[in-house]
Amino acid sequence: MSTPATVGAVATALQTALATVSGLRTFSYQPEQLNPPTAYPELTQVTYHRTMGNASAVTSMDWVIHVIVGRYTDRTAHALLDSYLSATGALSVRAAIEASDTLGGVVQTLIMSSSADVTSLSNAEAEYLQIQFTLTVHT
Repeated sequence: MSTPATVGAVATALQTALATVSGLRTFSYQPEQLNPPTAYPELTQVTYHRTMGNASAVTSMDWVIHVIVGRYTDRTAHALLDSYLSATGALSVRAAIEASDTLGGVVQTLIMSSSADVTSLSNAEAEYLQIQFTLTVHT
């Protein structure tokens, strides 16, 4: 039985997958300064002792992928929403994450369950347009 992936290893693998989205600046953590378009993962929960189809115990990790598109009042930022939210294409966040269901062998499997919370984010006295994607990985 192999050792489950660490939080840091999964965050780095998510950053690597997000880096395949054309023009997206990626991090494995929330950067100090926002320079859109930017994406980074945030761990929200770790669940121990889950079982999969073969009854082996696994750990699951729930993540939120934050994509900071641009200034909230920028028309171009709003126009990018369709591409980032699309299921396919060079700018699709879902396609980038699900291109390898093991994140290059780091996890057993993953699923991006939804994208939601198209909201504004305040940072350094500026308002940014943000999309949040929810993702579960099994290690």
